[in-house]
Amino acid sequence: MACEQCNESVFRQKIGRCKRCMVQLTVLSLLTWPIWWFGFADQPKTVNSIALLFFAISFTLLLALHLFVWSYRTLYLNISQRL
Repeated sequence: MACEQCNESVFRQKIGRCKRCMVQLTVLSLLTWPIWWFGFADQPKTVNSIALLFFAISFTLLLALHLFVWSYRTLYLNISQRL
């Protein structure tokens, strides 16, 4: 990754700061969910369907974690610094 926060070694310091990671997760989420829905939703017990569903859920949850931490850092910390 190219941003300076991504060169840090602690996971907590990276999450919610890297816009490149958030954009990648958004694109991956937007790609995997329609592929799973139109290609594998009718056969949910196959290995391919389960694997793609696992990846889609993982991308979405990691994006949600990024957005939650980003909103906490921008909203809460900026308000507390102004007070």
